[in-house]
Amino acid sequence: MILVLKCFFKFTKPHIDDSSFYLKVQRVYVIYHITINYLLDIFFNTENNKQMNIGSLLPRHARYRSKHLAFVIGEERLNFCELNIRVNRLANALLAAGILKGQKMATVLPNCEELMLLYWAAAKTGIVIVPGSPLLQASGLTTLLRDSDTEIVFADASFAETLQSIKKDLPAIQNMHWILVGDGKRHSSGLTVSGFKSYADFISGAEETEPPDAKIVDGDIYNIMYSSGTTGAPKGIIHTHYVRANYCTHFASAWRMSPESIVLHAGAIVFNGAMLDLMPWMYLGATYILHHSFDAGAVLKTIEEEKVTHIVMVPAQIMALLNHPEFMPEKLGSLEMLQNVGAPLLLEYKHKLNEVLPGIFYELYGVTEGFFSVLDRDDALRKVGSVGSAPSFIDIRILRENGEECEPDEVGEICGRGPMMMPGYYKRPDLTKKTIVDGWLHSGDLGFMDEDGFLFLVDRVKDMIISGGVNVYPKDIEEVIIQHPAVSEVAIFGIPDEKWGEIPIAAVIFHKEQNVVEEDLKTWINQRVDAKFQRVADVQVLEDFPRNIAGKTLKREMREIYVNN
Repeated sequence: MILVLKCFFKFTKPHIDDSSFYLKVQRVYVIYHITINYLLDIFFNTENNKQMNIGSLLPRHARYRSKHLAFVIGEERLNFCELNIRVNRLANALLAAGILKGQKMATVLPNCEELMLLYWAAAKTGIVIVPGSPLLQASGLTTLLRDSDTEIVFADASFAETLQSIKKDLPAIQNMHWILVGDGKRHSSGLTVSGFKSYADFISGAEETEPPDAKIVDGDIYNIMYSSGTTGAPKGIIHTHYVRANYCTHFASAWRMSPESIVLHAGAIVFNGAMLDLMPWMYLGATYILHHSFDAGAVLKTIEEEKVTHIVMVPAQIMALLNHPEFMPEKLGSLEMLQNVGAPLLLEYKHKLNEVLPGIFYELYGVTEGFFSVLDRDDALRKVGSVGSAPSFIDIRILRENGEECEPDEVGEICGRGPMMMPGYYKRPDLTKKTIVDGWLHSGDLGFMDEDGFLFLVDRVKDMIISGGVNVYPKDIEEVIIQHPAVSEVAIFGIPDEKWGEIPIAAVIFHKEQNVVEEDLKTWINQRVDAKFQRVADVQVLEDFPRNIAGKTLKREMREIYVNN
C-alpha cells in the first residue's frame, strides 16, 4: 500500500486542500484492495475465486431485467421474472424429491419448455444434467442411464412404453423418479401413467422462492454430454460450471451479442452446439426463441416477425433456408449473425449466402471436448474456405503423427487447448489419457493452417477414405458435386472394396422438380474431380439423408444401409 501511495504522490503532486484529493486517494485504495484480493484468490485458491456459478445468472436478470422478454416457445412468452419462478419451482421440486448436488438427472426430451427449465434448475442446484437424444432406442438409452449413474429421468410421454421396458434393468432409479413430460404430442403435462409421475404432479406444491444456496464452485460438474450417435459405446463429456461460464463470455463476444439481441434456435438443444447461443443468451439477459423442431418456412417467418438478430444452424438447415421458395433476403434485414456449426458449409452455399446476405456469416469449428475456431463475419470473404482462427485464450496447432508441429499449409491433426476444455470423459480415464496429451486435446480431425494462422478443415478422420493407399477426403469431392445445378445436398462415404480397400460413393438429394440419371451424374462428377482416386464408384439418389436430431448427416448409417442393400 505504501508503494502505491508513493507512486500516487510522485505523479499527481496533489494540493492538500484540493477537494478531489481525498477522492483520488480513496480510488487508489480501492484499486489496491481489489488487486491484492484478486492475487490472493489466484495464489491461495480462496472461495471467492471459485464462484463460477451459472445458476446466479437467471436470478440477476429476474431482478434487474424482470419484465424483459426472456423466452419464447410456441404461444408461450415469458419474461425473466416469470422464467425464474418456473425454474425455482422445478429446482425446489428436485430437492424435495431427494435429488441433491452432484447427483445425475437425465432427460430424453425434444425441444420444449420443460427441457429449458431443467437446464437452469440444474445450474441453480448443482444437480448434473445429462441430456439424451430422443432418437435413442431402448438399448442405447439403458446404456446411457446406467453409465451416467442417473438418479432421475425426465422423458417425453411418447417414451413411456420404452421406459417401461427398461425400468427393470435400472434398479438404481426409484420408481417415482421416472417423470413423464407432455402427452406424447407436446400439448399438456397432466398425463397419468401407471408407474410414472407426470411433470405437473412432480412440481405441484413446490415453492417459487430461490432454492437454498448449493455452494457451487467452478470445478463442479454442470452437465455430461454423450456422443450424438444412436449406437456405439457411450462417451460422456464432462463440462463444469467454469467451462460453461466461459461459453457465456467467449461466445457473447464472438457473436457480438448484447442484452438487446434476439436469438432464434430451431435445432435440437440436447447437443453441445445449442450451448453456443444458449449460454450467451442467459449471460446477457437477451431474448431466446426456441422452435420445437426445424422448419425452414417457420424459421423465415420468425426472423421477419420477431426481428431475430442471431441464429445458429447446421449446414443442412442453412441449405434448406436458402433453397426455400419463400426465402427473400429483404425480409431478413434484422439478422446480424448467421452461424454455421457442425460441419463446414459447402463453398457453393457460402458464396450464395455472402452474396444475398452479406456481412452476417460466421462459421465455427469446434469439438465438444473443448476448443474452437471462429470465422468472423469480417473474414468471411477474405478467407472463404477457412473455419476461422483461434479466439483469445485458445491455442490451436497442427501436429504430425510423430507429434511434431506442421509447417503452414501442411495437413495434420488439429489439436487445441483453452479454458473450455473438459476435465475428462466420465468414468473413462483411459480414453481421457489418449485424448488429452501434455495438456493438448487431440481432435482426430485433419486440417492445416495458413501463414496467417487461419484454420482449414480438410476432413474428419472418421470420414476419410483410404483408397489404394491414398487418403481421399470426402469434402473435396462434395465441393465438386454441389456445383451441379440439380444437386441440393451431397454426402460422400466409403465402402469396402477388394482391390482398392475402399471406394467413394456419392449420395445426393436433388432440388425439387430436378432429376438426373444416376449414371449421367456419375460421369459428370468423374470428369471434374481433380484426381482418379476421387472418382465415385456409384451415385445414390435419396429423398433425404439419415440425420441425428441436431440435423447432422449420419454417414455411418448411410454406409451401413448401402452395404447391406
